[in-house]
Amino acid sequence: MEKAKVYFTREITPENVVKMYQALNKELPGKVAVKVHSGEEGNQNYLHPEFMKQIVEYVNGTIVECNTAYEGERNTTDKHQKLMEKHGWSKYFDVDILDAEGADKILEIPNGKVINENYVGKNIDNYDSMLVLSHFKGHPMGGYGGALKQLSIGVASSEGKAWIHSAGKTKDQKILWDNIAKQDEFLEAMADSASSVVNYFKDKIAYINIMCNMSVDCDCCSVAEDPCIKDIGILASLDPVAIDQACIDLVKNSNDEGKAHFLERVESRHGTHTIDVAEELGVGTKQYELIEL
Repeated sequence: MEKAKVYFTREITPENVVKMYQALNKELPGKVAVKVHSGEEGNQNYLHPEFMKQIVEYVNGTIVECNTAYEGERNTTDKHQKLMEKHGWSKYFDVDILDAEGADKILEIPNGKVINENYVGKNIDNYDSMLVLSHFKGHPMGGYGGALKQLSIGVASSEGKAWIHSAGKTKDQKILWDNIAKQDEFLEAMADSASSVVNYFKDKIAYINIMCNMSVDCDCCSVAEDPCIKDIGILASLDPVAIDQACIDLVKNSNDEGKAHFLERVESRHGTHTIDVAEELGVGTKQYELIEL
């Protein structure tokens, strides 16, 4: 397989997020969904809407999110919409909670490793293309969070998240934690579900990963550790596997002493297994060319 192109800049500014998107030479058509992590109540590390404003306006996008499958301020539509307002997303952008109401849309996964269908908010049908705008960081369950997590857990509805976390045992979040999957099965279910979203949008999708505020914890944690490693930069690609692999490699190749703590989180959760399985499923390739701008 031909190497994927991953564009990289070390200077993290709103203007450079736009420049990295421009480097892809890819115009996303029609109505553009911009998938972000809106940040759980109390989290100090999520990327704020003011930082995202230039890129969202550049693609004329709508911010999209989905409800969570755990207790917090984003597990119901009403609470989630209020938090989107509190965090400033609704002030600057149109915001769409994809699974706000009605039955989920089912995306088939005929070659899935552990699940054969993915449940996403039905409002995904309102969009022609997607920009996956990821804050790269650690994650307490997935090891790390980047493009593949945004495609999988991020786009899944509340029930879909339960389905992925249980590796297809239940969609009921009330009994989810009694049906949690074995770790590798959970990671494989993430890769499966990510593949379904990529297949849905086909070539009408692009990825930007922003490597700053890198805690071992996700933006979904209301109580998160402070960042443990210095900011690295912004990456852009048309390949979600390549961009996540490039981020992991940049951490590994860093001289920052904090990388040991970050990588312990990734490795203790087998985090890169998601990348490996996504490549097996044909979502993308781990072979990439890093083009520094």
